[in-house]
Amino acid sequence: MIHNKMFRDSLAAIPEEQKAEFELSFGIAERMDEILKEKNISQCELARRLDKRVSEVSRWLTGRHSFTTSTIAKIETALGSPIVQITR
Repeated sequence: MIHNKMFRDSLAAIPEEQKAEFELSFGIAERMDEILKEKNISQCELARRLDKRVSEVSRWLTGRHSFTTSTIAKIETALGSPIVQITR
């Protein structure tokens, strides 16, 4: 039981902005993975289209990467599908 309390206490100590950042990063990674599967595109193929190393694309898909808007735009163009949609 003490481990669960320590985990909850640790989680509660994370600032809300940081939690939101994690959620965005993981959401982008999940969306990229969905598109890759839908379009039957491998990580190797995406890396080739973006002139990146496969290891970099793999790291993106872990959800622990801070994406710039420029990188997101390049990935969306390479995949031919939106990753992030802005509603107004």
